[in-house]
Amino acid sequence: MQILKHPEDTQRPDDPRNNEVVFPAFDVTNGNLATPINSSPLVKSYINGLPAYRRGLSPSRRGLEVGMAHGYWLIGPFAKLGPLRDTDVANVAGLISTIGLIIISTIAISAYAYSNPPQPTSTLTTPNPPDSFRSADGWNDYGSGFLIGGIGGAVIAFFVLNNIALLKSLFSGL
Repeated sequence: MQILKHPEDTQRPDDPRNNEVVFPAFDVTNGNLATPINSSPLVKSYINGLPAYRRGLSPSRRGLEVGMAHGYWLIGPFAKLGPLRDTDVANVAGLISTIGLIIISTIAISAYAYSNPPQPTSTLTTPNPPDSFRSADGWNDYGSGFLIGGIGGAVIAFFVLNNIALLKSLFSGL
Protein backbone atom coordinates (compact mmCIF):
# COMPACT_ATOMS: atom_id res chain seq x y z
CA MET A 1 0.00 0.00 0.00
CA GLN A 2 1.38 3.36 -1.05
CA ILE A 3 0.70 6.49 1.04
CA LEU A 4 0.48 9.63 -1.03
CA LYS A 5 2.13 12.57 0.70
CA HIS A 6 1.73 15.33 -1.82
CA PRO A 7 0.27 15.61 -5.32
CA GLU A 8 3.73 16.13 -6.79
CA ASP A 9 4.98 12.89 -5.19
CA THR A 10 2.62 10.71 -7.22
CA GLN A 11 4.13 8.61 -9.95
CA ARG A 12 1.12 8.74 -12.27
CA PRO A 13 -1.29 11.69 -11.99
CA ASP A 14 -3.84 9.90 -14.22
CA ASP A 15 -4.09 7.00 -11.77
CA PRO A 16 -7.80 6.69 -10.73
CA ARG A 17 -6.78 6.06 -7.13
CA ASN A 18 -5.56 9.65 -6.95
CA ASN A 19 -9.13 10.88 -7.34
CA GLU A 20 -10.02 9.25 -4.03
CA VAL A 21 -7.46 11.23 -2.03
CA VAL A 22 -8.12 14.75 -0.79
CA PHE A 23 -5.03 16.91 -0.91
CA PRO A 24 -4.60 20.19 0.97
CA ALA A 25 -4.18 23.38 -0.99
CA PHE A 26 -0.60 24.12 -1.96
CA ASP A 27 -0.71 27.26 0.17
CA VAL A 28 -2.12 26.16 3.52
CA THR A 29 -2.82 29.77 4.56
CA ASN A 30 -5.24 30.24 1.68
CA GLY A 31 -8.70 29.59 3.08
CA ASN A 32 -10.56 30.47 -0.09
CA LEU A 33 -12.74 27.38 -0.23
CA ALA A 34 -16.20 27.76 -1.74
CA THR A 35 -18.89 26.60 0.66
CA PRO A 36 -22.66 26.99 0.52
CA ILE A 37 -22.31 29.80 3.06
CA ASN A 38 -19.59 32.01 1.62
CA SER A 39 -20.57 31.52 -2.01
CA SER A 40 -24.27 32.27 -1.64
CA PRO A 41 -25.47 35.55 -3.16
CA LEU A 42 -27.12 36.61 0.10
CA VAL A 43 -23.91 36.33 2.13
CA LYS A 44 -21.84 37.95 -0.62
CA SER A 45 -24.16 40.95 -0.81
CA TYR A 46 -24.23 41.27 2.98
CA ILE A 47 -20.44 41.19 3.41
CA ASN A 48 -19.81 43.46 0.44
CA GLY A 49 -22.32 45.93 1.92
CA LEU A 50 -20.38 46.28 5.18
CA PRO A 51 -18.38 49.51 5.54
CA ALA A 52 -15.04 47.72 5.23
CA TYR A 53 -15.85 46.44 1.72
CA ARG A 54 -18.51 48.84 0.36
CA ARG A 55 -17.44 50.60 -2.80
CA GLY A 56 -17.10 54.35 -3.03
CA LEU A 57 -16.27 55.10 0.61
CA SER A 58 -13.23 57.04 1.75
CA PRO A 59 -11.06 55.48 4.46
CA SER A 60 -12.22 58.02 7.05
CA ARG A 61 -15.87 57.32 6.23
CA ARG A 62 -15.24 53.58 6.62
CA GLY A 63 -13.65 54.20 10.01
CA LEU A 64 -16.46 56.54 11.04
CA GLU A 65 -19.14 53.94 10.36
CA VAL A 66 -17.25 51.11 12.06
CA GLY A 67 -16.35 53.34 15.01
CA MET A 68 -19.94 54.49 15.53
CA ALA A 69 -21.18 50.93 15.67
CA HIS A 70 -18.48 49.87 18.11
CA GLY A 71 -18.86 52.92 20.35
CA TYR A 72 -22.61 52.43 20.47
CA TRP A 73 -22.58 48.76 21.51
CA LEU A 74 -19.48 48.79 23.72
CA ILE A 75 -20.96 51.07 26.36
CA GLY A 76 -23.64 48.52 27.32
CA PRO A 77 -21.37 45.78 28.70
CA PHE A 78 -19.26 48.32 30.58
CA ALA A 79 -22.28 50.07 32.13
CA LYS A 80 -24.48 47.06 32.84
CA LEU A 81 -21.89 44.37 33.64
CA GLY A 82 -19.02 46.41 35.08
CA PRO A 83 -18.07 46.73 38.75
CA LEU A 84 -20.11 49.94 39.13
CA ARG A 85 -23.28 48.48 37.59
CA ASP A 86 -25.47 49.03 40.67
CA THR A 87 -24.45 52.63 41.31
CA ASP A 88 -25.64 55.99 40.04
CA VAL A 89 -22.48 56.46 38.01
CA ALA A 90 -22.70 53.19 36.06
CA ASN A 91 -23.46 54.92 32.77
CA VAL A 92 -20.67 57.47 33.25
CA ALA A 93 -18.23 54.67 34.07
CA GLY A 94 -19.41 52.82 30.95
CA LEU A 95 -18.88 55.93 28.83
CA ILE A 96 -15.37 56.52 30.18
CA SER A 97 -14.45 52.85 29.75
CA THR A 98 -15.78 52.81 26.20
CA ILE A 99 -13.87 55.94 25.24
CA GLY A 100 -10.73 54.42 26.75
CA LEU A 101 -11.16 51.23 24.73
CA ILE A 102 -11.84 53.22 21.54
CA ILE A 103 -8.61 55.18 22.11
CA ILE A 104 -6.64 51.98 22.70
CA SER A 105 -8.15 50.47 19.55
CA THR A 106 -7.24 53.57 17.54
CA ILE A 107 -3.65 53.35 18.77
CA ALA A 108 -3.62 49.69 17.72
CA ILE A 109 -4.93 50.60 14.25
CA SER A 110 -2.20 53.24 13.88
CA ALA A 111 0.47 50.79 15.01
CA TYR A 112 -0.86 48.25 12.52
CA ALA A 113 -0.63 50.85 9.76
CA TYR A 114 3.12 51.17 10.26
CA SER A 115 3.82 47.47 10.76
CA ASN A 116 3.88 46.79 7.02
CA PRO A 117 0.50 45.03 6.91
CA PRO A 118 -0.18 42.41 4.25
CA GLN A 119 -1.88 43.58 1.10
CA PRO A 120 -5.58 42.70 0.96
CA THR A 121 -6.24 39.86 -1.44
CA SER A 122 -9.35 39.11 -3.38
CA THR A 123 -11.35 36.18 -2.08
CA LEU A 124 -14.44 34.36 -3.19
CA THR A 125 -16.68 36.50 -0.97
CA THR A 126 -14.87 39.83 -1.44
CA PRO A 127 -13.47 39.85 -4.98
CA ASN A 128 -12.55 43.56 -4.93
CA PRO A 129 -11.03 44.63 -1.59
CA PRO A 130 -10.69 48.42 -1.23
CA ASP A 131 -7.43 50.05 -2.21
CA SER A 132 -7.45 52.26 0.90
CA PHE A 133 -6.14 49.36 3.01
CA ARG A 134 -2.99 49.09 0.89
CA SER A 135 -1.15 52.05 2.46
CA ALA A 136 -0.30 53.40 5.89
CA ASP A 137 -2.08 56.67 5.06
CA GLY A 138 -5.30 54.79 4.29
CA TRP A 139 -5.08 52.94 7.61
CA ASN A 140 -4.40 56.19 9.49
CA ASP A 141 -7.40 57.86 7.85
CA TYR A 142 -9.45 54.84 8.82
CA GLY A 143 -8.15 55.07 12.40
CA SER A 144 -8.99 58.78 12.75
CA GLY A 145 -12.51 58.14 11.47
CA PHE A 146 -12.78 55.20 13.88
CA LEU A 147 -11.82 57.44 16.82
CA ILE A 148 -14.35 60.15 15.96
CA GLY A 149 -17.12 57.66 15.21
CA GLY A 150 -16.40 55.56 18.30
CA ILE A 151 -16.57 58.49 20.67
CA GLY A 152 -19.68 59.82 18.92
CA GLY A 153 -21.43 56.45 19.10
CA ALA A 154 -20.57 56.13 22.80
CA VAL A 155 -21.93 59.60 23.57
CA ILE A 156 -25.19 58.84 21.73
CA ALA A 157 -25.58 55.55 23.61
CA PHE A 158 -24.85 57.36 26.88
CA PHE A 159 -27.59 59.87 26.08
CA VAL A 160 -30.04 57.06 25.32
CA LEU A 161 -29.17 55.17 28.52
CA ASN A 162 -29.54 58.26 30.70
CA ASN A 163 -32.83 59.32 29.14
CA ILE A 164 -34.53 55.97 28.65
CA ALA A 165 -37.59 56.99 30.71
CA LEU A 166 -38.03 60.17 28.66
CA LEU A 167 -37.66 58.26 25.40
CA LYS A 168 -40.19 55.64 26.55
CA SER A 169 -42.73 58.33 27.37
CA LEU A 170 -42.16 60.05 24.03
CA PHE A 171 -42.67 56.89 22.00
CA SER A 172 -45.54 55.48 24.05
CA GLY A 173 -47.61 58.67 23.84
CA LEU A 174 -47.92 59.31 27.58
